[in-house]
Amino acid sequence: MHTAVLTDRERAAVQAYLRLLHTVRAAFDGPPGGSRPFLVPPAVLAEAEEALAGAGLAGNEEAFFRLLHDWCPPT
Repeated sequence: MHTAVLTDRERAAVQAYLRLLHTVRAAFDGPPGGSRPFLVPPAVLAEAEEALAGAGLAGNEEAFFRLLHDWCPPT
C-alpha cells in the first residue's frame, strides 16, 4: 500500500507517463513479424512532457521516478 500523497499535477504527470509506457509496450508487444511504429505518437509524448513540466519535474528524472515508485510500486 502506498502512502505518498500526490498533488493533482504530480498525479497527472505519473498518469501521463504510465500512458506513454503502455503505448510503447503495446507497440513492441504486437504480433511477431507485424509492423511496429518507429515513433511514439507525438500526442502521447507531448502529453507526458507537458504534465512533467506542469508538475515542476521536467529535467528532474530522479525526483519523478522516486515519486512514481512511491505511488505505483513494482509488483
